[in-house]
Amino acid sequence: MKIHSKFRTHCPYCDKHTIHGVEKVKKGRASSLTWIARQKKRSKGIGNLGKFSKVPGGDKPTKRVFLRYRCTECNKAHQRPCFRASKFELVE
Repeated sequence: MKIHSKFRTHCPYCDKHTIHGVEKVKKGRASSLTWIARQKKRSKGIGNLGKFSKVPGGDKPTKRVFLRYRCTECNKAHQRPCFRASKFELVE
């Protein structure tokens, strides 16, 4: 799927249609305070308890694509619900 890196769309902050730049959202660093991270830390050295194995069948055929739309006038960004795509590319 190809999407333009800049296009005109509605800005919820300006409340009008303006030019937006599009960028792909990168995954942030995982928090060390979550329950699963604390459980992994506790169970060091005694196996994985059968909980951290990969799902049988491998990866899904498509990945979720998260995009951030940044307004060129007010410079604020917003996101929309993600979608699935096998190939994703930003074009000029």
